[in-house]
Formats: sequence, C-alpha cells, structure tokens
Amino acid sequence: MITFALAKGRLTQGAIGIFEKAGADCSPLLDETSRKLVRTSPDGRFRYILVKPVDVPVYVSSGVADAGVVGRDTLAEAGLPLYEMVDLGFGACRMCVCGFPQDKQRLQGGGSLRVATKYPRIAREWFARRGIHIEVIPLQGSVELGPLVGLSDVIVDIVESGGTLRANGLEVLEEIFHSSARLVVNRASLKVQQGLREFVERVAGAR
Repeated sequence: MITFALAKGRLTQGAIGIFEKAGADCSPLLDETSRKLVRTSPDGRFRYILVKPVDVPVYVSSGVADAGVVGRDTLAEAGLPLYEMVDLGFGACRMCVCGFPQDKQRLQGGGSLRVATKYPRIAREWFARRGIHIEVIPLQGSVELGPLVGLSDVIVDIVESGGTLRANGLEVLEEIFHSSARLVVNRASLKVQQGLREFVERVAGAR
C-alpha cells in the first residue's frame, strides 16, 4: 500500500487525473460529501490522508505518508528532508517581493526593511543573500495590507494574476522563484518500496 498526504482543493483535484493515468484508484477522493480524513482505495493499494496544505511536508517527512502533492512554495517554506520527484505542471504561480514602485531601489542591498509575509523562511533567506536586514511581520490574511497601512515596507507572497496588487497600487518588485505542484516522497519509502518507485515513474510519464 502506498500512502499519500493530500490537501483538499485544487492541488488534489489537479493530481487526480495524473494519478489515475499512472494507475492509482482515486475514487475515494471523488466523494465530496465524505468527512473521512483517511480513505483507502477499493483494491487496497492506495491510502489517502487528507491534511492541510502546509502539513503535507510534515506527514511525508515523518514517514506517516510515503508521498504527497504540495506546492513548491509550501515545500520551500517547510525546509524538510524530502525528495522532490516530479513537477506536476499545474498550480503555477510566482513567489515575489511586492510593494510600491518607488521601493524597488531598496532591494539592491544594504539597509533594512519590514517584510510582511506568510513565508518567513523564504523571506529571510532571500533578503540575507541580498545583504538586507529584515524584520519579519508574520501575517496569515491579506498581506497586501502591510504596505498600505504602514505595517511593512514590502511583502513576500505568492502572485498569480497580480490583480489584487494592481488594484491596491502595488507591483512585483522582484521574482524569487516559480512555483507549481510537486510530487514529493519520503526518502526511506523510496528506497524500500518498489511499488512507489514504479508509481513515480508512471506519474512522470503521465503529466
């Protein structure tokens, strides 16, 4: 049996088609009325643990799950020892530093900034490489508010269309990396489970 850590929502919906092409029975995931958090395929070959998106790397790295689907942004923020096996090619977005246009010059190095973000690890590492000291202001809601009300100078956040930024007079100042959904696996599971290795290969061919 292969155990997956998955989050309800678009990442799992995007993975279902690819997983089915790779030979997984995803029928337990199609019942949107079920409140079961652990679901097993009728053939007993696949088990799905439904968790919050930010918890997927934790379940996989601990070995409770053999594999999972997670955005690169969440994976980078977690910083856990996992194997990133396949870029599934959906859920595309960008991790960016955003703010008012006139603040772009402040990203060239030196000085200090207040940074509002849901991604403190990513923010600290990126600004450290630029030689910029930052005060991280952790937010879980609309981080775009940070610069608007003077709570922060800039933000670090995921950008898809950029519509919210433009509507509030903000823009992308620097792009940190591209993000998309990734298939990640537990390191020990990959070594000992032949079935998992074969499944990863089929997923790579199905995407």
